[in-house]
Amino acid sequence: MYDFKIEAADKPTMYRDLASAMQGLLSGEPDPIANMANAAALIWETLPDLNWAGFYRNVRGELVLGPFQGRPACIRIAFGTGVCGVAAETRQVQRVADVNAFPGHIACDSASASEIVVPIVVRGELVAVLDLDSPIPNRFDAEDEAGCVQVGEVLATAL
Repeated sequence: MYDFKIEAADKPTMYRDLASAMQGLLSGEPDPIANMANAAALIWETLPDLNWAGFYRNVRGELVLGPFQGRPACIRIAFGTGVCGVAAETRQVQRVADVNAFPGHIACDSASASEIVVPIVVRGELVAVLDLDSPIPNRFDAEDEAGCVQVGEVLATAL
């Protein structure tokens, strides 16, 4: 049984500890779905003020719902559509303070107010995006982005 209690006085330390715990949790497991499931659970348990944490997998050029924590979600998202689709198409982190102001936002959960999406690239190929939603506007700042990118780098070694 795993029992990770990650608490830190500041975000950089929290994300460093999260990335370290994730690396230990995923180390040695070759199954990417199992690793995404454990990663989503660890993120859900660690980061405050989320209403969704999970993955969309790149399946033949379309994002398909992967392991997650939160309410039921949209199953398929086209590249270039919504926050996740834009992140997949551009391979750039998308940090959105107000999802309702994002052109083409896909409202899978009407409670979501802000979002961050990190592309996970392995050997030059997009394998998935990590998607975090919050009911709090402007929940994600530059420290969250840096931390989520760090977590994404750990994930890239396990997917």
